[in-house]
Amino acid sequence: MATFLYRLGRLAFRRRWYAALVWAAVLAAVGLGAMKAPAAAEEAFSMPGIESQKAFDLMEQRFPGTSADGATARVVFVAPDGGKVTAAESKGTVEKTVKELGDGSQVASAVDPFQAKAVSKDGTTAYATVTYKVGPEELTDASRSQLVKALDEARDSGLTVEAGGTAMEENGGPGGAAELIGVAIAAVVLLVTFGSLAAAGLPLLTAVIGVGVSMATILTLASTLGLSTTTGTLAMMLGLAVGIDYALFVVSRYREERAKGRTPEEATALATGTAGSAVVFAGLTVVIALAGLAVVGIPMLTKMGLAAAGAVVVGVLIALTLVPALLGFWPNAVLTRKARRTGRVEKEAQDNGGTRWARFVLRRPVPVLLLGVVGLGALAVPMADLQLGMPGDEAKSTSTTERRAYDALADGFGPGFNGPLTVVVDAKGDSDAKGAVETISKEIGATEGVVSVSPARFNESGDTAVFSVVPSTAPTDQKTTDLVNTIRGERTGVEAETGATFEVTGTTALNIDISDKVSGALVPYLIVVVGLAIILLMVVFRSLLVPLKAALGFLLSVLASLGVVVLVFQQGHGADLMGVEQTGPIMSLMPIFLVGIVFGLAMDYEVFLVSRMREAYVHGESPAQAVTSGFRHSARVVVAAALIMIAVFAGFIGESESMIKMIGFGLATAVLFDAFVVRMAIVPAVLALLGHKAWWLPGWLDRLLPRVDVEGEALSRRADADPAPSDTADLEVART
Repeated sequence: MATFLYRLGRLAFRRRWYAALVWAAVLAAVGLGAMKAPAAAEEAFSMPGIESQKAFDLMEQRFPGTSADGATARVVFVAPDGGKVTAAESKGTVEKTVKELGDGSQVASAVDPFQAKAVSKDGTTAYATVTYKVGPEELTDASRSQLVKALDEARDSGLTVEAGGTAMEENGGPGGAAELIGVAIAAVVLLVTFGSLAAAGLPLLTAVIGVGVSMATILTLASTLGLSTTTGTLAMMLGLAVGIDYALFVVSRYREERAKGRTPEEATALATGTAGSAVVFAGLTVVIALAGLAVVGIPMLTKMGLAAAGAVVVGVLIALTLVPALLGFWPNAVLTRKARRTGRVEKEAQDNGGTRWARFVLRRPVPVLLLGVVGLGALAVPMADLQLGMPGDEAKSTSTTERRAYDALADGFGPGFNGPLTVVVDAKGDSDAKGAVETISKEIGATEGVVSVSPARFNESGDTAVFSVVPSTAPTDQKTTDLVNTIRGERTGVEAETGATFEVTGTTALNIDISDKVSGALVPYLIVVVGLAIILLMVVFRSLLVPLKAALGFLLSVLASLGVVVLVFQQGHGADLMGVEQTGPIMSLMPIFLVGIVFGLAMDYEVFLVSRMREAYVHGESPAQAVTSGFRHSARVVVAAALIMIAVFAGFIGESESMIKMIGFGLATAVLFDAFVVRMAIVPAVLALLGHKAWWLPGWLDRLLPRVDVEGEALSRRADADPAPSDTADLEVART
């Protein structure tokens, strides 16, 4: 592996024009393809195998011409203080508004609240439900404008008018202020780390090129492979992050080799062969984690994972080919200003912050290990109270109309009105379909926790009916989950009595089903991803205990970060600092996102840090000396890489959406814990306690695993055989 990459790096250096032109041609080709490709359609969320999805599918089959997951808008009318919406003037305004809302070409129906009896008991609040023929992603700007215009005209009459529902959702895409903030902070970190504008700019340039290639490819293949515009969000975020990191490690190793007196070509080749090997295996762990998202069984999540894995592969290829080519164009530009001015490349100091920290840990491995494990364990305790769900309008800012509509409905009708259940009755083959539906409706209406049941709506064939059930508790309340399970538990008896069957769906039931499925998929996902990564790390480190230690440390950091997320977003501690106005359940996909993304990044740091220790150990250093050497060479770069990741993810905390805040905060804290507590403290402490045993591998397993020479032993022999020129001669060669 190391020898092959050495040759690849040297070839890219010598044929730098060809390498640069090839990447320019690739970028131009996929960019042109993206421009000509048809626009990607937004993909409706689906999760095969759950009851809510089966009910949606049945509704689309039995009620042709309407989308079961069509967009909805719930418009809430509140009378001024002391007034009632049933007053003549207010009632006329409401009826006029509902009529205007029903005139749109994409509108399926707009229900008058006075006909539907959707007026609160005290007469102060009423709501109208507008149903669209298409999903929220397919709503045109004209439909949204008509909705907003009708609301504004109704407000002019003196009524308080707010609206919630999926029709109010704005479609966001990748890119924005968060990414710009992350890139800006990354630039500062790189500049401080390298002390050179060129050295800081090169990783940013190559990362942007890699993201450009990845995103253009996704857009080109979107219509062919059924990808949506949201598929590229994760690809952009991770492509940018790992693209900067991988180039950072190669450039850092290049500067290290130049400090030893190597020529620019030899330094580039050696950097690609050694750091490049770590890049390949680190990239493979990220790809395994992302591709493993297919285990969860959510098509959209699978596509997002595969697209992001493709972006990581592009980042690896660029680090191995384009970065060496650019070093060939500007071999001295990435060196420090002093080296360029004096013509001498200073050797790396034998005693730096990394070595001093390593010696501190080596002298006190037990206290450091206990402090790290106990600290992360304490932060993980709130995980026991984890409640999964999908935060809705209640988690939005009170400055939004969706949140105000949510509060108005809860005040006027009770919290359950914000999360009605939809019951789909399949009476096909039943001789008395209407009687069966009436029996099921009465049975569910008599269930404790149900406030009301709407009249049933039949399809044209008369064999399928749909009605709504309003719970007495809020959508995210545990009692609502219990109610859904209770209603579903009554199905066997109802089927025996009527011969018809029913299924419960709707946004609330869908969120419950998603949470259950994700919780069930988390353990298999961990087994697949962690198991494959342990095998891969065994090949890299030729050790049994180091990969196990890496996996256990990762699990500890993920549990701690989830515990902190629960502490802030569910229990409300420090929520004001994060701008969280309403606490609630943790997003159902959050554990999967944390495990998949952070596992890949954590293994990045593990490979880059421990591979230098392994390299030093293989070359004859004692276990303690190897730990110190690894920190001397890699600690500063790993710290810089982690700070860049934290900056990129933390930028999303400033977003208004609660879910985006949660993802950004969770990822930032997970990287913080994993990089600075696990990799920089627990790892050296464990290696100090294990000594030579850390690098032990059973003989039979050693013979079974392939040898890939990640440490670059062959390259070390090659480098030792070629005497290095002086520093001054080195720069003179580069100038010529």
